[in-house]
Amino acid sequence: MPAALGPTSATCSRLPTDPEPAFVRVGRVGRPHGLDGAFVVEQASEDPSRYAIGAELLVDGEPAVVVVSRQVGGQRRAIKLDRAVERGAELAVRRDALPELPAETYYVSDLVGLDVVDERGEHVGVVRDVLPGPANDVLELDTGLLLPLVEDCVREVDVGGRRLLLNPGFTG
Repeated sequence: MPAALGPTSATCSRLPTDPEPAFVRVGRVGRPHGLDGAFVVEQASEDPSRYAIGAELLVDGEPAVVVVSRQVGGQRRAIKLDRAVERGAELAVRRDALPELPAETYYVSDLVGLDVVDERGEHVGVVRDVLPGPANDVLELDTGLLLPLVEDCVREVDVGGRRLLLNPGFTG
């Protein structure tokens, strides 16, 4: 089954005809951590190298460099950037800096905005977000419908054609 990597947000939803974004969201500036100006990265990318010392991030579109990075509370990261940033600011990387993925694996940003159709070709909705779950990720559609991102539900992902085809029985 296709796997989705990395976070995105509902506010980043795209229409199936929109061009691919130049930036991919990898987190958000969270609460302060410690006295050195570091903060917890909320909705962080699964790739810890994104937050390594010296890594470049875009904060609301402007470049910043990670100068402190530490693991806090389980798998969470706390980082400090080379400049002050506002809590809630979006952290991103350039799309062309992302590594190629194996077949049948997609970045969440690849799935957001895909047109979802059922086995009859009828429009079901547009992927608004991909939510992490304990057993599998879940597609959140603009219609409010939640669909498991598993092979039993998703028949085909056509990123180039901006379409996701469902197997029979998942649209109620």
